Amino acid sequence: QVVSPDQATTIYKSIKDKGLPVALVEYEGEQHGFRKAENIKFTLEQQMVFFARTVGKFEVADDITPIKIENFD
Repeated sequence: QVVSPDQATTIYKSIKDKGLPVALVEYEGEQHGFRKAENIKFTLEQQMVFFARTVGKFEVADDITPIKIENFD
């Protein structure tokens, strides 16, 4: 099923309010399933960094500037 932007924001706020690490990135002009290559690349990089920082505790080999993770940074 498709998650609407409003639902994504509700889920984000709920996770944030529970004090768990969470990040939300919204892309202008995108729908369910990204179309733009730069958005796909950015998302995959940020997912890797998110998991490296919060779960894996490992360093990412590439020089990627991470987005802010609520309840973590």
